[in-house]
Amino acid sequence: RNRTPRKRSPTPTRNPSVPPRKDSFLGTSSEPPSPGGAKPLYLSSPFADAALVKGNFKTIVMLPKYVDITEWVAVNMFDFYTNLNEFYGVLTEVCTQHNCPTMSGGPTLNYVWANPGGKQIILPAPTYIDTVLSSVQNLLEDENVFPTKSSTYPIIYYFESLAQLTCLTDQPFNPVFPSTVKHIYRQLLRVFAHIYHAHFHHLLNLRAEPHFNSLFAHFLAFGREYELLDVKDIKGDPSAPVGVGLLWERWKESGILV
Repeated sequence: RNRTPRKRSPTPTRNPSVPPRKDSFLGTSSEPPSPGGAKPLYLSSPFADAALVKGNFKTIVMLPKYVDITEWVAVNMFDFYTNLNEFYGVLTEVCTQHNCPTMSGGPTLNYVWANPGGKQIILPAPTYIDTVLSSVQNLLEDENVFPTKSSTYPIIYYFESLAQLTCLTDQPFNPVFPSTVKHIYRQLLRVFAHIYHAHFHHLLNLRAEPHFNSLFAHFLAFGREYELLDVKDIKGDPSAPVGVGLLWERWKESGILV
């Protein structure tokens, strides 16, 4: 088993006064091409329904027989990080401090970063995302948090939720693993939210929306199945809703998510 992620390249730096190249396949617009008050493209047909996987995602996220839930969660979190990192990598040309001065996740929602002292800081989206992805990579590479060596302990297979992991003593994962994974999940969700809100039209230019929608639906289904997703994180506050909260509701109504 090897879950060691590939090293991330630092987010490319760009002069804020210099716009993206005019010949860019991502386009030159820094704002979603929808007038104020109009429905976002990611909530509009056919884009909202574009996917590589048809049907319900629950069958994909169910714990396979004879697999330890900690291993299953760890491997999936590594895959979500890797795939999201790849998508963001192709958007760094347009996700710049000039185009994205805040970490927006909805029309009235801007995420803030909390420093080690607890002070909330407003960061440009590329700085925020690079900080998130770098910190997640460090956790994935930490053997004390995400061990990659096979366990010498007997494996117990009967779990109903990730919360039950805290009751185990003979297992190779750190007791803080459940809370660490929830923190990672919440931060990755914010990256998804920003990409949908600010860069979905760029994904359309790449014809990548079926791939990204499938990744996000898989991510949400997994979070619900293993109690990683808090409803407040996907819906937000009434005064500052998360843009993708409506996409989550749409997919639940259509049966893609439960």
